[in-house]
Amino acid sequence: MWMSIFTSVEVGLMFALMALGVYLSFRILDFPDLTVDGSFVTGAAVAAIMLVNGVNPLMAVAAAFAAGFIAGTITGLLHTVGGINPLLSGILMMIALYSINLRIMGAPNVSLLAQDHLFTWIRQGIGGTWAIMIVMVVFVLLVKIMLDFFLKTEFGLALRAVGDNHLMITSFSGNIHFYKVFGLGLSNGLVAIAGALVAQYSGFADVNAGIGMIVIGLASVIIGEAIFGKKTIIRTTLAVIVGAIIYRIIVALALRVEFLETGDLKLITAIIVILALVLPKAIAKQKETMRKRQRRLRLSAQKG
Repeated sequence: MWMSIFTSVEVGLMFALMALGVYLSFRILDFPDLTVDGSFVTGAAVAAIMLVNGVNPLMAVAAAFAAGFIAGTITGLLHTVGGINPLLSGILMMIALYSINLRIMGAPNVSLLAQDHLFTWIRQGIGGTWAIMIVMVVFVLLVKIMLDFFLKTEFGLALRAVGDNHLMITSFSGNIHFYKVFGLGLSNGLVAIAGALVAQYSGFADVNAGIGMIVIGLASVIIGEAIFGKKTIIRTTLAVIVGAIIYRIIVALALRVEFLETGDLKLITAIIVILALVLPKAIAKQKETMRKRQRRLRLSAQKG
């Protein structure tokens, strides 16, 4: 069981990058971006095909980020320039990416088992059971710190304002279209990096690997916010990262239950999201009921 949890933490750190991307689109920009299901695979596909052709693994990950960024910007342009509904923009790009990803890979599945990649470098260079986890912790924290810093800059504050109150940005002559396009590009770039890392870790890239990624990302965000809150950017991004790890651990433990199978993963994800959405509200409602009851008791005691 401990090995299963250990592996879940490693994979959770990779999916944390995807969760940060979802956080940018859903929470910062208030944009329901379904491109994520496609851009995750795009990152995996680009990294895989470059590794097969002998490209440096770091360059492959950088190329995956660039491909995801382009996918996100196209979604943004469909919405801002094309005037298409945000949800539909993401759906259209997600559908288009399925064919594009097939074109990139040339097959539904690309194996990386015989290729040198980032994690073979880590195992050979550092060695030890904890090598991958240590490297991933450092990398994810570095991305988090950079994202925190970016969101506190003048540009980042404007980006946050677009999701909160775009009319204010317009009143200051800000180009909300540019902010949305850039934000969606950055969001899907992070998602694509996650796809590239997961493909190297698992040893293959699959065209169907992105199905349900948006729900996994949302589950990570919701779980993290429910546990740690969202008072500050620094706290929220940390919550999202921890939420992704907790999600993977919950899934790993759930799959150890005898009557559950691997095919039940999507059902487990849906249940986790439902619980993460419903439980905090139910607890808050219960606390409010208790406060009202105590208030009534105090008033009755005073009158008596």
